[in-house]
Amino acid sequence: MSGASGAAYGVRVLEKLRSAGVETHLVVSRPAEKTLHHETGLLLKDLKELASEYHPIEEIGASIASGSFLTDGMVIAPCSVNTMSAIAHGLTANLLVRAADVTLKERRPLVLMVRESPLHLGHLRTMVALAELGAVIAPPMPDFYNRPERVADIVEQGAGRILDLLGLNDEATKRWSGI
Repeated sequence: MSGASGAAYGVRVLEKLRSAGVETHLVVSRPAEKTLHHETGLLLKDLKELASEYHPIEEIGASIASGSFLTDGMVIAPCSVNTMSAIAHGLTANLLVRAADVTLKERRPLVLMVRESPLHLGHLRTMVALAELGAVIAPPMPDFYNRPERVADIVEQGAGRILDLLGLNDEATKRWSGI
C-alpha cells in the first residue's frame, strides 16, 4: 500500500486474498500508514494481521526483493502517483518500489490501483510507460450498473475486480449479465 487515498481498497483486497487462502506479503509506506488510520481508523498492526507476512518498507533485502522468490503477482492498492512514478523510472529506493520492479522484470502481473484525479499529461505518460513495461493500471472506477448503495459496495466491487486481474475468481464480485 502506498499513501494515496483509498486505503479501504487495500484492506479489502487483503481480506479477500486471505479468505481465498492466498499467501500475501504486505509492504506499507509511511504515508499509507497515516492514510489508513485517517480513512479507516485502522492501525498498521490491524493490517499486519490480514497478511501472511509483513515487510518493513526499508527492508530492501526481504524475500520479495528478489526475482528468485516466486510470486503470482503484485498489487499496490492504493497506489500514489509518487509510487507509480518511482516504479516507471526504476527508482528502487524502498522495498515497495523494488518489489514492483522485480515483478515487472520477472514478467509477473503488477496491478496498480492508481488514485489520482484529474490527471495531467505527465501522469498519463507515466501510465503509458508502465503499461509498456507490462503493468496493469487499474484505477478504482465504480460501476454503477450494479447500483451500489454504500461506499462499502463500491470498495467490494473494486477489490473483486483486482482479484480478477490476478486470475482469481471472487464469488462476491457482481458480473454484468446484459440488459
